[in-house]
Amino acid sequence: MKVNEVSWSDLEQEVAQAAFQKAYEREINALIQEVRDNAVQISELEDIWRLHNFLSAKRHEIDGKYDYNYSVLVFVFATLIKQGWLHLDELKGLDQDKLTKIGSLSRM
Repeated sequence: MKVNEVSWSDLEQEVAQAAFQKAYEREINALIQEVRDNAVQISELEDIWRLHNFLSAKRHEIDGKYDYNYSVLVFVFATLIKQGWLHLDELKGLDQDKLTKIGSLSRM
């Protein structure tokens, strides 16, 4: 194992996967609602292109944010907590050191 590599137990992997999925679903559901709200306001072609540009940017943002790679997952969870898509208590079951790091990073 590399010096900075963090290991994840089977239980931690299960907790992480469930929390990751929960945050993803929350953000996607919020996006769907936002698109629905914006779509009813479309009245001209420029509105369609504006929605298209918004969706393109969101796709890039979401694809970049939701990286389920254990080497960066602590940072991903901290970002999701900071943005309100996840709560620290939903990560109960992770090692206390990981929880402390995630909590600290989410307050930065």
